[in-house]
Amino acid sequence: MSEVTFTAELWRWSSDGSPAGGWYFVTIDGEAGEAVAAHEAMRRMELGRGRGFGSVKVRASIGTSEWATSVFPSKSQGGYLLPIKSAVRKAEGLAEGDEVSALLTLL
Repeated sequence: MSEVTFTAELWRWSSDGSPAGGWYFVTIDGEAGEAVAAHEAMRRMELGRGRGFGSVKVRASIGTSEWATSVFPSKSQGGYLLPIKSAVRKAEGLAEGDEVSALLTLL
């Protein structure tokens, strides 16, 4: 397992007509994104197949919040996307546009 740290802006995705809540993400790009991509490539070679949508299982930490999730590659945003669930946003006092520092353990 390897660890990746990064800082990124929290942003909200919603489609036309979606509820006001939407989905919140941070984009993992630059060196951190390259590390996630390299990990995904190695896992694909080891297993002989990739996970769905090129996702990577992670253990994410922001502040005192820690949870298991997956990050997903994004052509439109570049890099990978880490979804930030409501419970984490509330616990850490995060709002759209805030800078978020995160630690990912790549599984």
